[in-house]
Amino acid sequence: MRFKPLILALILITTIACAQDKNPKNNENSHEVVVSDLTIPWGFTFLPDGSMLINEKAGQLIHFKNGKKIEISGLPDIYVRGQGGLMDIILHPNYKNNGWIYLSYASTTGKGNGGNTTIARAKLSNKTLINFEVLYKAEPNSSAGQHFGSRLVFDSDGYLFFTIGDRGNRDVNPQDITRDCGKVYRINDNGSIPKDNPFINSNNAIKAIYSYGHRNPQGMTLHPETKEIWTHEHGPKGGDEINIINKGKNYGWPVISYGVNYSGTKFTDITEKEGMEQPFHYWDPSIAPSGMAFINSDKYGNWNGNLLIGSLKFQYLNMCTLKNGKIIKEERLLNGLGRVRSVEQGPDGYIYVGIENLGIVKLLRE
Repeated sequence: MRFKPLILALILITTIACAQDKNPKNNENSHEVVVSDLTIPWGFTFLPDGSMLINEKAGQLIHFKNGKKIEISGLPDIYVRGQGGLMDIILHPNYKNNGWIYLSYASTTGKGNGGNTTIARAKLSNKTLINFEVLYKAEPNSSAGQHFGSRLVFDSDGYLFFTIGDRGNRDVNPQDITRDCGKVYRINDNGSIPKDNPFINSNNAIKAIYSYGHRNPQGMTLHPETKEIWTHEHGPKGGDEINIINKGKNYGWPVISYGVNYSGTKFTDITEKEGMEQPFHYWDPSIAPSGMAFINSDKYGNWNGNLLIGSLKFQYLNMCTLKNGKIIKEERLLNGLGRVRSVEQGPDGYIYVGIENLGIVKLLRE
């Protein structure tokens, strides 16, 4: 009898391990390291000449060209705390003509102690950022180290979407459209507010908000065919979600969720409620998703159209096969290389993946 608790514990551990490892490993893939010796490549993008701009979370912007890393000057002070730092980077859709580069980062400017997510744009001249402009700064600041967001995506109409997490203040920020944080935002490329944003005529609402009720979206991408904005976000313990973002909608956090507190206790008893959107897909247990891209090229055969999402927790690239509006299969790619932080399709049609404490690798199909 005295061994019974130990036996039960071993059974529980085995059950949890099986649940965590339920996605099978796909052996039809390999990789090539393209950029080595990076710590946390939070975001990266390709310039027209095929070189890369890479954001290291600790506050370095790197231009990788002809096999060499060149550090770019001209960044503002970066607030590096917890999950915050120098985050995403993308190019304007008309970059070849206007030269605008867009960045998200944590900054201490504005009201309150600590920092919050900031969206800015600049141009690159030789090794320096010039014409730096802040387009949006979330307020108030917070000394909390979690949930900054913050991905950037241009949609097919030229609007800039970005995400900001709830900054750990789940009971106040996500459901209140008069407050920043826990939202998906939409602005024009110059930072002005589109006249048809959903809360443009709501009293005291933050006019840049496009959807609300989010926890910490660290993945966002444009569907190559439907042109919908897709996001994913970290849940608590369980309840990581994929969402398709629609104008003015409430995605429920923290009123509804498929997750629980990290201690195992509940913070809500419901998973659905009228007026709140259900996720397209959710994970339990959580995979801690980061980075997101669709395969939209002929480089991977019948993988074309699949959705790729990085797993920080389990250290693999999650490939989701979609059919009839559902995810019908999930498989592990690049298994065990490290925490997958960022995913992009390059101009050559190959998928590139930022992996912590490794670098950026090219995904190959064997």
